[in-house]
Amino acid sequence: MQLIDIGVNLTHDSFDHDRDQVIERARNAGVTRMIVTGASREHSPKALELARAHPGVLYATAGVHPHHASEYTAECDAEIRALHAHPEVVAVGETGLDYFRDFSPRPAQRRAFERQLEIAAENGKPLFLHQRDAHADFMAVMKAFEGRLGPAVVHCFTGTREELFDYLDQDWHIGITGWLCDERRGAHLREIVHNIPANRLMVETDSPYLLPRTLQPRPKDRRNEPMYLPHIVQELARDRGEAAAAVAAATTATARAFFRLPEG
Repeated sequence: MQLIDIGVNLTHDSFDHDRDQVIERARNAGVTRMIVTGASREHSPKALELARAHPGVLYATAGVHPHHASEYTAECDAEIRALHAHPEVVAVGETGLDYFRDFSPRPAQRRAFERQLEIAAENGKPLFLHQRDAHADFMAVMKAFEGRLGPAVVHCFTGTREELFDYLDQDWHIGITGWLCDERRGAHLREIVHNIPANRLMVETDSPYLLPRTLQPRPKDRRNEPMYLPHIVQELARDRGEAAAAVAAATTATARAFFRLPEG
């Protein structure tokens, strides 16, 4: 089983003491390639740095998460654009809207989102998107760019059936995480993931966040790692009524095509 983890926050400081070992453990578990999330002005360059240090294994995104939207100045825009000149940066984002936390004012979130959609419209790279409690505004902003954007994935999907079908109607991709394994918050996902076409489905850990609650034994530090991606695939396969090997093969093929990764 070979897997691609499309969302790993490997620049997070919880990995500072054992980052190389985390990558090695992932590869030993069959997670052969990982997309390192660039989610801020500070961490997007670090994501590129990691990708360049691990060619063919790590790739990067570059963008600014809505939590950090207030930092999206003209200088920040220029820095993000410069990062996208590097081939190791395979997607624009993480970008979108988050009205659950509101760590940045909503107008600032929408402006930063629009600026990054402009980058994607210009460079043709796929989009790595975030949406939480902001569905209507998220759809409205994306609609304003209709016909100008390449492929898009709504990463770490945790939404409703209606939201899922809105995204699929736009032909967007869906990223599924260990949220699926949370009996408190993810039970509704188990009922709807079978609706996602195989060529629109990808998997991710969102490490170090969202440790699957069904994992046994759980690590003492509760830190998620990409080596746990096969566990998520097993759970997802069960909910889809498919063999784990089939889900693994399909999600890997979909991710490789989406991020335009080389064969292998």
